[in-house]
Amino acid sequence: MQSTMARHKGGPVWLFAYGSLIWRPECSAVERMRGRVHGYHRGLYLWSHEHRGTPELPGLVFGLDRGGSCSGFAYRLPQEQLDASLFALWQREMPYPSYRPHWLNCRLEDGSQVQALGFVLERHLPSYAGNLPDHVLSQVFESASGRYGTTRDYVEQTVHALRSHAMPDRNLEARLKRCKSAAH
Repeated sequence: MQSTMARHKGGPVWLFAYGSLIWRPECSAVERMRGRVHGYHRGLYLWSHEHRGTPELPGLVFGLDRGGSCSGFAYRLPQEQLDASLFALWQREMPYPSYRPHWLNCRLEDGSQVQALGFVLERHLPSYAGNLPDHVLSQVFESASGRYGTTRDYVEQTVHALRSHAMPDRNLEARLKRCKSAAH
């Protein structure tokens, strides 16, 4: 956490939310705006052995991977609670070193650009699942459940949150629909 913050260029600290942080934020925010990062896209590329699955039946969670762009929310964290907010984020997002905290160029809905903290996938780790075929994803949707529920619920909640804020992820929605129909 300290090394990540040492790379921050000063000013307000923003967090980029692209998955469950959209609908279940970990910390309070002074400001929340829709935003987009370029150079990374959202995908179900990270095996989850605890939150959305078990070691026997692993689930999947979202991560930012190289290429494309990703819409989400940028949260400006309260300066007076910054350490507590960051600590809570690290407890949630970094219990295992599956992500690399990274400062992303984020374009906000008002046209301004900020440096936002995002959690980017580490491709070289065993937890990196990559872009799995639909039949594997369908099996995960049918069977994987962990401490915070099923992978399918996690994906459906994210899809719903994005759509309700007028920033649908059409690729994710199409994939979810294909995998649900393949399972039946």
